[in-house]
Amino acid sequence: MDERIHQAMIERLQDGQLPCNQAFAIAHILEVEPQAVGLAAENAGIRISRCQLGLFGYGPKAEGKHKIVHAMENVPERLAARLRAAADGQDITCKAIWEVADGLGLKRIEASSAVEAMGLKVSRCQLGCFPRPRQG
Repeated sequence: MDERIHQAMIERLQDGQLPCNQAFAIAHILEVEPQAVGLAAENAGIRISRCQLGLFGYGPKAEGKHKIVHAMENVPERLAARLRAAADGQDITCKAIWEVADGLGLKRIEASSAVEAMGLKVSRCQLGCFPRPRQG
């Protein structure tokens, strides 16, 4: 494991977990791919928390408190069109949602809320939190 990543993660832990935004800050500062930080966290037994799309890391999953995103009531057509264009069928990646949100000047969780309302499935996390690669 890259010792720089490991040390940066340790310095940014909150309640023993690494918030998503801090994982991305580490990737930016150390000029590595976000997935490298996610993999280092996994290898160190550190859980990623507080997904910026609101999908996980906010509380116990067994209690249904793990996510904070809720389906948007009325998705603006401009947002819906961009998300549909960025999707691969019913799947859309975390990165694609970020790009749509950033391009429209929206908060990422707003775009995620539209994704929920549209019934799209977030297929891949930039940190590698899902889907998990198969262990050989």
